[in-house]
Amino acid sequence: MSASSTLGTGFGSVVWSASCTVDDLLVAYEPGPADGAGLDVGPGWKRRWTTTWCLDGAELVCPVAELEGVPVGRTRPVRGFSWHPRQGHRPGLELLVSTGRLHGFESLEERRFLRAADFAGSVRDVLSQPFRLRYRAAGRSRTHIPDYLVVTRGGRWLVDVRPLHLVKDVDRPGFVAAAELARTVGWQYSVVAGWRPHVSGAIEALRAEARPMSHLLDLQERMVAVLADGAMPFGDLVRATSFPVMARAHALHLLWHRRIGVDLAEPLGDGSVVALAGGAPR
Repeated sequence: MSASSTLGTGFGSVVWSASCTVDDLLVAYEPGPADGAGLDVGPGWKRRWTTTWCLDGAELVCPVAELEGVPVGRTRPVRGFSWHPRQGHRPGLELLVSTGRLHGFESLEERRFLRAADFAGSVRDVLSQPFRLRYRAAGRSRTHIPDYLVVTRGGRWLVDVRPLHLVKDVDRPGFVAAAELARTVGWQYSVVAGWRPHVSGAIEALRAEARPMSHLLDLQERMVAVLADGAMPFGDLVRATSFPVMARAHALHLLWHRRIGVDLAEPLGDGSVVALAGGAPR
């Protein structure tokens, strides 16, 4: 990492699961001023820089200046990926609860991002490998394909996923170019370099019970009623029901769907304090 590049470290004391955003969970790589040296952002750059999309089976080339006219909902990934025995990464497809569809990932880190966004990102849609950005830096034409374009209730979010130890010098101009594009059209942009301690494990546990569940035993409503009297440890909550073993799964379901909350900054276990979504303990 260059001396001018830093990791975000503004961690608060509590990450309340019922109201957190993905920004509260991730560790972002912040490009430094030197990373964008030589980037061509002189007069007319929005016309010189172009994005290439896959639309209805054909390529659509659109200058950055006209980007808002692209019908993102009809586009497909601009680049595919494949599997083979000796590759050094793990690609696959992830079913998101928020979209009800499968979305591609090219590494386990990208899958972690998809799951975190599914949980806390107010997601409406996700497009992997959304477009190819062609830009100029240091007098040369270069390209960069961001990992995801996420459509949320609050707007659009352009994302690259790159663990810090894998950020190379060749990557940094592309990150700065993507950030400049996003800033110009009013999108958010992030380079996801890691996660806060305990977050990934907690989201994995909650996700295991995100599916629709039977309510025949009224376990969820029983636990919500118990928490109406105040916060308590997770283990005490499930033991307050007639079927503690089954109640554990239902409690995780309530946590995933944000009816109750827990501090994701701490390990998730029987001693974790849970409360109704609006009653985060201080």
